[in-house]
Amino acid sequence: MSSQIDHLLNETRRFAPSPAFAAEAVGTAELYERAAADREGFWADQARDLLHWHTPFTEVLDWSNPPFARWFADGELNVAYNCLDRHVESGIGDRAALLWEGENGDERRVTYAELTDEVKRLANVLTGLGIGTGDRVAIYLPMIPEAVAAMLACARVGAIHSVVFGGFSADSLRSRIDDAGARLVITADGGYRKGKVSPLKPAVDLALADRNGLGAQETVEHVLVVARGGNAVDWTEGRDLWWHDVVPAASAEHEAQPFPAENPLYILYTSGTTGKPKGILHTSGGYLTQATFTNKVVHDIHPETDVYWCTADIGWVTGHSYVVYGPLANGATQVLYEGTPDTPHPGRWWEIVEKYGVTVLYTAPTAIRSFMKIGRAVPQKFDLSSLRLLGSVGEPINPEAWMWYRGVIGAESAPIVDTWWQTETGAIMISALPGVTETKPGSAQVALPGISVDVVDEDGKHVGNGNGGLLVITEPWPSMLRGIWGDPERFKETYWEKFAAQGYYFAGDGARLDDDGDVWLLGRVDDVMNVSGHRLSTAEIESALVGNDAVAEAAVVGASDETTGQAVVAFVIVKESYLAEHSPEGLAGTLRLWVGEQIGPIARPRDIYIVGELPKTRSGKIMRRLLRDVAEGREVGDTTTLADTSVMSIISAQVK
Repeated sequence: MSSQIDHLLNETRRFAPSPAFAAEAVGTAELYERAAADREGFWADQARDLLHWHTPFTEVLDWSNPPFARWFADGELNVAYNCLDRHVESGIGDRAALLWEGENGDERRVTYAELTDEVKRLANVLTGLGIGTGDRVAIYLPMIPEAVAAMLACARVGAIHSVVFGGFSADSLRSRIDDAGARLVITADGGYRKGKVSPLKPAVDLALADRNGLGAQETVEHVLVVARGGNAVDWTEGRDLWWHDVVPAASAEHEAQPFPAENPLYILYTSGTTGKPKGILHTSGGYLTQATFTNKVVHDIHPETDVYWCTADIGWVTGHSYVVYGPLANGATQVLYEGTPDTPHPGRWWEIVEKYGVTVLYTAPTAIRSFMKIGRAVPQKFDLSSLRLLGSVGEPINPEAWMWYRGVIGAESAPIVDTWWQTETGAIMISALPGVTETKPGSAQVALPGISVDVVDEDGKHVGNGNGGLLVITEPWPSMLRGIWGDPERFKETYWEKFAAQGYYFAGDGARLDDDGDVWLLGRVDDVMNVSGHRLSTAEIESALVGNDAVAEAAVVGASDETTGQAVVAFVIVKESYLAEHSPEGLAGTLRLWVGEQIGPIARPRDIYIVGELPKTRSGKIMRRLLRDVAEGREVGDTTTLADTSVMSIISAQVK
């Protein structure tokens, strides 16, 4: 089958950075020139300039055993020291590291000195529990400052953390604990979500109970519990410890020891097609270099003046790289928010932006589209004038959502950085540089300095400008995954086998190059539809739908069709202001005609279903495979990773 993906939409709007923004921007055009002249030398300069090395490295990249890279391998550093101690030693210990807002209205201002103190005490607690270099620690916490401290304390003592999102079930937690062989679990009695306390400790107890017959050896020796939700919890004497009993009582003296740059930092599990979660492994020196560099130049961080807010949960890679490691290594001040965007009211995020004077906001397209659904009247109640840069992460952002974000949230002036990267890449790979790039709504744009990507056909050949195909990374990069935990063969098969001859990394995304050579993401190749011999991108049809004033969000899937092979089926969320005036049948008919006008008859959906919600994971990704089940009349598959498992039964009922 040809890998050429038909190009359907034309986007001609362009937005150059203002001269004032460009004059103050951290990232400059000169970075591209330096990286093009000597890629490895460029990354070596970033590693030396941005980080403190206890033992300076002399070797930059060892690619002698591909696909297993080693970056700065003979150097030594301590990740937590780079995020904390060195800022205190440089005299900025009283700068706020975290401006924490609980969903229930609790708030805390945590300085770099205070966070360093907490992490040192916790490091001593970990050492006292026998946790050291290479041991695995599972972290199952809400978005509270202790979650950040837990990650950094593990890094400080050389242990490997595995953060499990606090909304995952006991079964999901159990499988991750077992795969990693965790010796310690750090959790809380509960955390606030949608106005209620969501219990966490009971899920840990369930995950660790009844091990007989599971075929898994019990590795967990202790459970450390933060008191957050005020829940009564069951207690296992000798195993369970309260954070407030042991951490404040521990010594605040702890010297950060250096570890080799390739010392593992964390395992982060991502769902695999086999049903067995994949433990993506990241190491220290290269990862921290690229996370710090990209946070600095893409988010244009000025640590002395910016208030930065990445809305991701630490259970996802965005929370690792752009809540914890990148911003703290840069000495930034950031907002940390525990709850959901619509609790206790739909303007909660904008209230927080106003309260703290947030200057840089980095969030997901799905959140932006949910705000579009509610309407601009809500954000317009708040003073958002502090915002000077907006970012997007998680999946392709359609042009109309991009324009809404720029106009309503960014007052028609804040640049938008639309970033492409993955759990596996560890840090941003493709993005505009906000002071350099003329941005295009909906395009991720160009590979960052020091990164090499291409769009190729099925044989690994460059498709050329104006064409679509498969997105590959052609050269190793510092923050790249070092493997799948315990399964090197799966690592090679999953990411490197398709283009083994060329040595390219491929993780399943389709993309096209426009006439300027800029990259436009077309979604997962698995989501490309074959309609009457045309390979159509779901992302572009979704963009056409959202381009209609009535539509807030859309998900498109291909369903089997006797005539065309596959047919386009769309699930659409309509803005509240339109629902009262139009029938679902009338809207569906209008939207079918609209897509035909915008793209062409080939892309016109066979069926359009008006729904109230879409099935999303807790990181905001739409689970299109579940919608395919509905569209093809099958029983709906596994829904355990959804943020709201009831959504699919509601959608199924609406479709029937």
